[in-house]
Amino acid sequence: MGDIEIARSVKLKPIEEVAKKVGIEEEELECYGKFKAKLSNDLIKRISNSEKNGKLILVTAINPTPLGEGKTTISIGLADGLSYIGKKAMLALREPSLGPVFGIKGGATGGGRAQVAPMEDINLHFTGDIHAITSANNLLSALIDNHIYFGNELGFEKVVWRRCVDLNDRQLRNIECGLSGEKGVVPREDGFDISVASEIMAILCLSTDIKDLKKRIGDIVVGYNKDNKPIYAKDLKAEGSLAVLLKDAIKPNLVQTLEHTPALIHGGPFANIAHGCNSILATKTALKLADYVVTEAGFGADLGAEKFVDIKCRTAGIKPNAVIIVATMKALKYHGGVAKEDIKKENIEALELGIHNLLRHVDNLKNKMGLNVIVAINKYVDDSQNEINLLQEKLEEKGINLSLVEAWEKGGIGAEDLAKKVVELTDKETNVHYAYELEDSIKTKIEKIAKNIYGAESVEYSEEAEEEIAKIEELGYDNFPVCMAKTQYSFSDDPKNLICDKPFTIHVKEIRLKTGAKFIVALTGKIFTMPGLPKVPAAESIDIDENENVVGIF
Repeated sequence: MGDIEIARSVKLKPIEEVAKKVGIEEEELECYGKFKAKLSNDLIKRISNSEKNGKLILVTAINPTPLGEGKTTISIGLADGLSYIGKKAMLALREPSLGPVFGIKGGATGGGRAQVAPMEDINLHFTGDIHAITSANNLLSALIDNHIYFGNELGFEKVVWRRCVDLNDRQLRNIECGLSGEKGVVPREDGFDISVASEIMAILCLSTDIKDLKKRIGDIVVGYNKDNKPIYAKDLKAEGSLAVLLKDAIKPNLVQTLEHTPALIHGGPFANIAHGCNSILATKTALKLADYVVTEAGFGADLGAEKFVDIKCRTAGIKPNAVIIVATMKALKYHGGVAKEDIKKENIEALELGIHNLLRHVDNLKNKMGLNVIVAINKYVDDSQNEINLLQEKLEEKGINLSLVEAWEKGGIGAEDLAKKVVELTDKETNVHYAYELEDSIKTKIEKIAKNIYGAESVEYSEEAEEEIAKIEELGYDNFPVCMAKTQYSFSDDPKNLICDKPFTIHVKEIRLKTGAKFIVALTGKIFTMPGLPKVPAAESIDIDENENVVGIF
């Protein structure tokens, strides 16, 4: 039985009943059908002054592989496991993007018995948040070009704001627009990012309320004049209309797991090209409602967890009480050089080599970031006991606990051991260390991440990146945190360099200033902010059957 069939086999509870588990009243919900709702502004205001704060549990992972590690499955399984052992728990996760759903990765609602539901809705249009972000982004583009058409009073010499769409479409990475030949229409170069890499998405996820969101939108740099001075969205009087499009999108979405644990699914920036965390508003709301909140940071800990700490936690004034690093025995062997077709075979030598990837993440989180860490293995039935014993031995040497999780097959009871160990871990003191200080120069921030977190020997900058850094420093925005855009598959910026056992260099090809989101993006290697589809996209398998049921989402 596939994930979608398992999800359909479970009778969901009315969302009002799920909400009551964490003290949300029916009138504080804005329902989207029977099983989805947005949290009202009245609820947010009611709980905002509460002194209650639950324990925050971050789920991250080793560098991902084509096999999939099941980070979201573990997150959902843990929340259900915490509920199973009698704890008041909630999830705070990201919304899936249509790009991966129809691309190579598939859906992002967990798997097996550890899913959030209704999975088809969440993976597709959900409550329309990402569509609202796309519309707001492209309205700003339309206002820019309309302003230029009607005389360019602000003196746009260069437009840096890009359009977006929530699909993988490599043809749109760089385009020429305004080619109609109409009088007054000015042709120019433009490009599309995927919506989840849009600055509007980052702003939504980092804003505290609609007022803060509107202010951040106004602060977006959309272009430069002939004197190289920035032009802001507020100069176009754009912030009001964009905020109107986002007035509902900023409200967190409430759904449930298959075991009816409440889940807030809100915001969805990628971690390889954006900051990779769900909204601050959803996370802080969950912390007021539950005793234990499970959240997730995208891709491996070198990207998602670093940005979670250095961008989200620093902005929100929060910190994780425990961090879980997810891995599979298959993925560890893959990082040790085993081909996919041989991955199920016992291979102690490859495992021993691949464990180094895990141990580097452990070292970063425990010793460099000061966090409480536990390793969770997403267990498969064909995992070798000899391999598990070796991993246990290596982790014990580092003073790290291990939990074998069977949430995919068994749901919350399959994460009972992890839940108990995490509760114990959250009672320990956490002393968070940031990878850099905001007062550091832009290059120092990048190099501290590259050398101390990735293990790089050096950093090289393109001429374009050097010029952009100088411009940002001149404008006085160099005190922003840095959001690294890097391949998720490796500590390096080369997706094929899995082992990283030789000295390597991080290559910064481009720098983008995000004054609304209040961070600086450093694009490295061959990373793109608009992904492409694989040779055989998942879209080819997605369909609707004679009963009007969606099929093929996995």
